[in-house]
Amino acid sequence: MARDLPAGEPGAGGPGEGPRGLLRRLHPLDWLAGVLLVLGLLAVVTGLLPPEPAAAEMRRVGPLLVFLGTVIVMAELTGRAQVFDVVAAWVARAGRGRYPLLFGLCVLFASLTTITLNLDTTAVLLTPVMLALAGRVGIAAVPLAMTTVWLANTASLLLPVSNLTNLLAADRVALSPSGLAAVMWLPQLAAIAVTAACLWVFYWRRGRRGTDRYTPPGAPVPEDPVLLRICAVACAGFLLAILVADVPLWSASLTAMVVVVVAFAVRRRRELRLSLVPWRLLVLVPGMFLVVETVDAHGLHELLESLLGTDDGFVGMLRTAAVGAGLSNVLNNLPAYLAGEAVVPVGNQQQLLALLVGVNVGPLVTPWASLATLLWFERCRWQGTRIALGRFMGTGLVLAVTGTLAAVCALALVG
Repeated sequence: MARDLPAGEPGAGGPGEGPRGLLRRLHPLDWLAGVLLVLGLLAVVTGLLPPEPAAAEMRRVGPLLVFLGTVIVMAELTGRAQVFDVVAAWVARAGRGRYPLLFGLCVLFASLTTITLNLDTTAVLLTPVMLALAGRVGIAAVPLAMTTVWLANTASLLLPVSNLTNLLAADRVALSPSGLAAVMWLPQLAAIAVTAACLWVFYWRRGRRGTDRYTPPGAPVPEDPVLLRICAVACAGFLLAILVADVPLWSASLTAMVVVVVAFAVRRRRELRLSLVPWRLLVLVPGMFLVVETVDAHGLHELLESLLGTDDGFVGMLRTAAVGAGLSNVLNNLPAYLAGEAVVPVGNQQQLLALLVGVNVGPLVTPWASLATLLWFERCRWQGTRIALGRFMGTGLVLAVTGTLAAVCALALVG
């Protein structure tokens, strides 16, 4: 679960590093994941969570874990093959030194990355690419960083692959990837449009970014063009498989990952390490499922019933989205969705989709509101980019309220 540190880097251990050294290297999120899993297992062992619902949750989480593990490995190796670097450099060159054009291209790039490869990929891989690009061409880092984190959340409505909450909702809403896209296309456009407006006002306009023009970078030269092409084709094949052929997500991501791993095994075997596997997520998700199911069985369910109600109309949708967004910023969007889903009546599809809007577009105020935001903060700190927490929370609150409202209104129109 800990980040793989090269030799000589602070915190890296030597060959004889003992258990204490390994424990010191664990990130706080690693500890959180471990504690949640231990608490969940204790709940099952002590009887706080009966075996039957616990087994049902684990059957539900199995395919999600396969998808998460394989898609993140695929995305990480795709990033190492410089697919994202090439696209980011192309975006900067296409902007021709003009900030408004660059802004539109960055919004498009971050949105497409989130929609097609999920929000955690945007947070983990696109953030350092954007920040490195900012340093190379003299672009202010904070506008690019905020574009990444906000769109990692607000652009995650369209496809099941875009967000783990969408995967959790897939069975309840009974929609294929193309079916979900047919329902969510307008709410997604609304969320991205409001995000773009807030980004421009708060971070990109002339008074905030500080300069009128930037110097476009030169044409990128990939280290291994063959590997880059293979990884790009694997990503495209993954998208076609889930959108056109309606292949199960875990199967499509597993196949694409195998293609990418084989390509690296042939051309750059040294890059294949166990640290590529997202151990933190694979521990965090089942632990979170078990803990939320336990808490839900001991009082949270009744509280949310009174907060959410059973109205499947427009007012009920607004109320449900607001509760989902608020609970996401207090806890985290994953447990917020799980707890809310258990309360929404089975036949209330619009109310459930409104909850999905709230937990996807709304978790923008607190740093822990979504895992993607936590990962983004970690990457920004590692790259040396300082994000003022007060400004982050204040502007995030404005976007959370306006973006959620716009997306719910759009959802009501589609419905």
